[in-house]
Amino acid sequence: MLNIDPPEAPTAALRVGFILLPRFTLLPFAGFVDALRLAADEGDQSRQIRCQWTVMGAGLEEVVSSCGVSVRPWEVFRDPEEFDYIVVVGGLLHGGTTAPQSVIDYLRRADKQHVPLVALCTGFFALIRAGLMHGRRCCVSWFHYQDLRDELSDVIPVADQLYVDDGDRITCAGGSAAMDLAALLIERHLGQQWARKSLRILVMDQARPANAPQPQPPVERQLLITDRRVRRALLIMEQNMARPLGNDQIAARLNLSKRQLERCFTQETGASLQRLYRSMRLQYGLWMLRNSDRSVTDVAEECGFADTAHFSRAFRAEFGIKPSESRDQHVQ
Repeated sequence: MLNIDPPEAPTAALRVGFILLPRFTLLPFAGFVDALRLAADEGDQSRQIRCQWTVMGAGLEEVVSSCGVSVRPWEVFRDPEEFDYIVVVGGLLHGGTTAPQSVIDYLRRADKQHVPLVALCTGFFALIRAGLMHGRRCCVSWFHYQDLRDELSDVIPVADQLYVDDGDRITCAGGSAAMDLAALLIERHLGQQWARKSLRILVMDQARPANAPQPQPPVERQLLITDRRVRRALLIMEQNMARPLGNDQIAARLNLSKRQLERCFTQETGASLQRLYRSMRLQYGLWMLRNSDRSVTDVAEECGFADTAHFSRAFRAEFGIKPSESRDQHVQ
């Protein structure tokens, strides 16, 4: 069990209340809290001077995270108006109710008092079930994109950026992006110097902007590959979409000869490495076009094509339609 002493300072320039949902993911919670801690005081003395935070619940029962670490709330729900933000941290979606009714009721109360609500990871599902996201843009990890589409049709999913700041609703894909979001709020309330100080101690050069792209979804073809060398090659290719590598570069990373890699690839997939590499990049482009509002030019660059015309020709050859048409059509 993770034990943390409750805050001592009664007021601060940035006040945050955390609500942890069952099976919450530990990294976004810990990263967000640590960013606040490092901005709150000189050095790393961790006193809640400039920032104040607390962990709340309907009761004081431990909440178990997705990795098994338990956190006990410091206090029962406090008046929402005492906070600048209330942050809901979600996590695993399977295994039962993700948000107790007590949390739903508290979020509705906070909304009535006009307190901004922040959702990390899958915490947005609690906001949805509280009826607080109608017609809103909602940042979601590509991993849970379909889960969100299945939940409600009147929420606008955004899976191509790290977080969405929609004023009184802020949603974040989770993971390390929670620290980028925390830095934004620190800068907003305390100033840029405190956000930079926090990030430097966290060994981050700078905060990524909200519209920085999420890593692309994995290649489904990998699930069908049995050759370990080819699977590793596919991972390398997936991680280098914007700047495609040559066969010799991929082979060198795998300690194989170029010829050996090409032979393994053809035997396992029935296609040449570069042909499949281009198909992967185009599939990624299709995914971005259908799941974001990024321009065709931006998508082409993200997929490693030298210019939009080249991307458009390759896209049409692959899918039979223009990139601009893919937003309105379902392409298999």
